[in-house]
Amino acid sequence: MRLLKLEDGDFSPIKLDGNNLPEYAILSHTWSTDGDEVTFEDLMKGTGKGKSGYKKITFCAKQTELDGLKYFWVDTCCINKADFTELAEAINSMFRWYREAARCYVYLSDVPDSKDSKSTIESAFRNSRWFKRGWTLQELIAPSSVQFFSRDGELLGDKKLREQQIHQITGIAIESLRGQPLSHFGVAERLSWAARRDTKIEEDAAYCQLGIFDIHMPLIYGEGRFKALDRLLRKIQKSSNARSRLPTDVSWIMPFGNSTHLAGHESRLAPHNEQLFAEDNITKMAITGLGRIGKVQIFPDEM
Repeated sequence: MRLLKLEDGDFSPIKLDGNNLPEYAILSHTWSTDGDEVTFEDLMKGTGKGKSGYKKITFCAKQTELDGLKYFWVDTCCINKADFTELAEAINSMFRWYREAARCYVYLSDVPDSKDSKSTIESAFRNSRWFKRGWTLQELIAPSSVQFFSRDGELLGDKKLREQQIHQITGIAIESLRGQPLSHFGVAERLSWAARRDTKIEEDAAYCQLGIFDIHMPLIYGEGRFKALDRLLRKIQKSSNARSRLPTDVSWIMPFGNSTHLAGHESRLAPHNEQLFAEDNITKMAITGLGRIGKVQIFPDEM
């Protein structure tokens, strides 16, 4: 694992044995455009300070120092993505790295600071894109200490303080947010936590869930979203702790959210959601009716 080491007010990368790591902090955030993020190459060449993403790294460095730690990890620059072997190892290890972090700092670039009204801040928090991204699911669940910060680095509370609100936003079970082992939750329930989240790279819709199911599998970028999800579910089926939990005829779960045209029809959708995501089961459902009565609106616009 490659960490950033704080020293004399600056930081530099250091490669450490994964079995003997010091205490470290870890950053959770949403990526902006690739050109704005500080990469491993930028870090090695010293060319990243002019990029907007450098602000997140300096924020993490400052907060790490305030918490009395000397090491921290940021995905944009601590993984050499040009080395596919390293990238694959990192993605398969990501959940463990977040779980073992002493602190996890969530940097919400779309949430303002205290100069704005409390209602504005709270509305921005609830609607932050951080809650809609695939990779941030494990970054929320895995660490025991998760703190939320505004775009200017102001503390907005932690996972424990906001657990009820986070549960309402994400649908994730409160017991999971409190650290209950994920094996205590059904496969269908865990899949539902990620079903409405987006990833920039379509195969990551599957790869971002590896830690949620405690499995490892090779990365095949270019295979497409549905093939990646199919491999994920087949791997889950083969795992010893899930054999009796996932029906053998399940091939994939549709990774799309609800159509925005269905606003105000929550009561009609609730029975369908209960049937589709019944505990420890994933079911199929056919919706029938006369033509042009709105059946298609139950599915998202992307289809």
